[in-house]
Amino acid sequence: MQLDDAATILAHADFFAICNSEQRRLLAFASERQSHAAGSDLYVAGDVPSGAFVLISGRLRVKPEEGGGRPYDIVTPGALVGSMALVLKRRRPVTVTAITAAETLFVPRQAFLKLAGQYPDLAARAADHIRGELSAYLSAITPLRGRIRKDEI
Repeated sequence: MQLDDAATILAHADFFAICNSEQRRLLAFASERQSHAAGSDLYVAGDVPSGAFVLISGRLRVKPEEGGGRPYDIVTPGALVGSMALVLKRRRPVTVTAITAAETLFVPRQAFLKLAGQYPDLAARAADHIRGELSAYLSAITPLRGRIRKDEI
């Protein structure tokens, strides 16, 4: 895969809008395009991640650990799958499976953290982006607070 192709793929992922074109090119250099057959797992709940995936094509199914919610599909090219793995080394709470043949761009955490270390402004933008996503998530679930029983948690 051409370096420019990988940089273009990263440019289509909302998360990587925090990077300028040179930063995306540096990250693209460390990234790897991967093909996934229908029915194959990108990762399984409990795995310790080493990075995140950008969907290029195909359909992915996200299935939370048992009792963790309903499965859902990811079909939008440019969607970042497992974004928290770019900054945290925590076990994955979901299994992601290719429903159809799929292509992704794997972005290693080590490469992202190295880049963020070289560009403190990028690290600050990444923190702001993650903070915004978490705030939106909390805002979305706050109205459900009264509907959730303690024995369901």
